[in-house]
Amino acid sequence: MQPVSWTTNSPVKTQALGRKLAQALQAGDCLALCGDLGSGKTTFVQGVAQGLGVKETVASPTFVIVREYQGKLPVVHIDLYRLNHPADLDGIGYEEYRAGQCVTLIEWAQKIPGVVEDCLEIQFRHQSPAGRKLTGVAHGPRAETLLERWGVS
Repeated sequence: MQPVSWTTNSPVKTQALGRKLAQALQAGDCLALCGDLGSGKTTFVQGVAQGLGVKETVASPTFVIVREYQGKLPVVHIDLYRLNHPADLDGIGYEEYRAGQCVTLIEWAQKIPGVVEDCLEIQFRHQSPAGRKLTGVAHGPRAETLLERWGVS
């Protein structure tokens, strides 16, 4: 499947795009969020969490690496910014999260090779001070289905 792109011009619209994707998410889905600092990854995660009924405030897990939230589905928010090697994933329970019945949202997924496998990769790019371009790239059949559902939902 070809990549699909969206453009947003405010944090509110970036969150709305996350809420739209949340309508298509199912237990076991994974989002690999790739982009520079300040490109909208956490803002997008906040929208996904809102769309999944999470009531807590969603914050970046940069210093704690993993945050868990309860909504319609369990949400696991992972930040790989401070990790450097695939072996670092063992210490945070990455495989257990991915094998579980949660939605896994991984910021800075580009830092560790192989993380985007079997995930819907979402690339975040600055377009202007408030504008962002988000591009969804499917890695695997499950991600292709998710990208299709997101694109038409």
